[in-house]
Amino acid sequence: MRFDPNRFIELLASFLAVTVVLTLHEFSHAFVAYKCGDPTPKWAKRLSLNPLRHFDIVGLICFTLVGFGWAKPVPIDPNNFKKYRTGLALTASAGVITNYISAFVFYPLVLLVINFMPEIPFLTTFLYFLTSALYAYSLGFCVFNLLPFYPLDGFRIVEATSRRHGKVYQFLRKYGYYILLFLIIESFICRIFSENLGIYQMSWFNILGWIMQFAEKYLGFPILAIWGLAFGMPVDALWGLLAW
Repeated sequence: MRFDPNRFIELLASFLAVTVVLTLHEFSHAFVAYKCGDPTPKWAKRLSLNPLRHFDIVGLICFTLVGFGWAKPVPIDPNNFKKYRTGLALTASAGVITNYISAFVFYPLVLLVINFMPEIPFLTTFLYFLTSALYAYSLGFCVFNLLPFYPLDGFRIVEATSRRHGKVYQFLRKYGYYILLFLIIESFICRIFSENLGIYQMSWFNILGWIMQFAEKYLGFPILAIWGLAFGMPVDALWGLLAW
């Protein structure tokens, strides 16, 4: 089996991008909770940009294999918030907001690498894969975390904004983790069959794949439109520039 340097560079860039995206996401939860009056994240040593304090091994493996995953939830005590519901809602939404902002910030780096980076063996390829992954994972993690399943941010947002915690809430709280694992495994199987075995019809059943297409088409459009204007490039020309 021959060593493929481009594949190694791609995997390295992917891992570094996941590290950055997950760390920014979890740090934003901890920072906002602390600013809202809860010292719990600081006591738990989560008010940190050290990736090792945020990784969840299962979530990291899922992210590496399928492009979807999670980190360790930041511990908070909502009773410490100056305003209970406001603090809970701000803390719950901090991660997805940060990821969307970071996607906006990372995308022009892709354009800079493509348009202005001189061709340097390995380095140019690495920076292209890294910047593409930073953008794609930021946008993907934003959308994935909006799903209303425990322990994702979408569930926390529902928890913060809903006064009634009825049967639907209890179901999502109890079985959300298993639903997520099922969706990730299902997505992984569909990708294996469609991309590696040539059974392309399996991509029709990739639920998370459809969600990510929605993210790329609708949530990613404003980012591409704004930076397309800045770089003088039409949006249609920007869709195919990403490696991910």
